[in-house]
Amino acid sequence: MAEALLEAVYRAYAPGVSGYLRAQGASDPDDLTGDVFVAVARRLDAFRGDAADLRSWVFTIAHHKLVDDRRRTARHRTAPTDPAALPEPAHPGFEDGAAARLDALPATAAIRLLTPDQQAVVLLRILADLSIAEVARILDKPEGAVKTLQRRALASLARHLTPPEERLRAPALRVAPAS
Repeated sequence: MAEALLEAVYRAYAPGVSGYLRAQGASDPDDLTGDVFVAVARRLDAFRGDAADLRSWVFTIAHHKLVDDRRRTARHRTAPTDPAALPEPAHPGFEDGAAARLDALPATAAIRLLTPDQQAVVLLRILADLSIAEVARILDKPEGAVKTLQRRALASLARHLTPPEERLRAPALRVAPAS
């Protein structure tokens, strides 16, 4: 029964977790996704809550693994390998092609222009479909700060994704001051 539950959790959340980690610039998103689900497997029997709680819990683990990965990467910087020196894969897998297509999307490039906190908020809200309260809990930030990060991130994305000729024709976006 536990294996079937773990498999169901993996099938439901692995694509979103992988996308979140990839979009956040994890050093090895596929490996990190595996680490997330190893942690989920170890603690799944102790989990209590509904489906929304489970989604939030899985993405909390993913975010913590991402933070750990960034710390580890910062401590162990290595010289980058020239991509030309790497061997070509014999048969590129579906995941490689999908990741390449995702990386090529204008939205992905625009997300990378956001601050790390803005990236986390947008990706957790959209990819993970989490509420403001859940994202605030995961990022350990007040809900108001998450709302502000989201508003600024979406405004920035709109600026980066709107073609210049449309920006000239569109009226300026005015944001009402917070009351």
